[in-house]
Amino acid sequence: MTGQKVLVVDDSWTELTMIVALLRDGGFEVVTAVDGDEAVEKVFKERPQCIVLDVVLPKQNGFQLCRKLKALEASRHIPIILLSSKNTPLDKSWGLKQGADLYMTKPFNEDELVASVRHLV
Repeated sequence: MTGQKVLVVDDSWTELTMIVALLRDGGFEVVTAVDGDEAVEKVFKERPQCIVLDVVLPKQNGFQLCRKLKALEASRHIPIILLSSKNTPLDKSWGLKQGADLYMTKPFNEDELVASVRHLV
């Protein structure tokens, strides 16, 4: 998995640093963003192979960002994992309808997250 780049987007410093550490320990190169606008910029600058995306974000929420990235030719192929504290069946269904490849709820299983990223890249 060395060299596989993952973009992690979360506005919570605690969550962001925990996810980054997990993925780096799993052998991934990780770049980060803290809001939807920065995430769009990083997608085109860094060209990640996968995106782990929080739903509740400033500027653009994760649903909006997912929909936008999946609509653009340059980014529609990038797998997106929506990671959210929103855990109703409706939230999950809506996330997948926005184009997410996977919807996981917080708190999440650390091994499952790393395995999911590995599977998608």
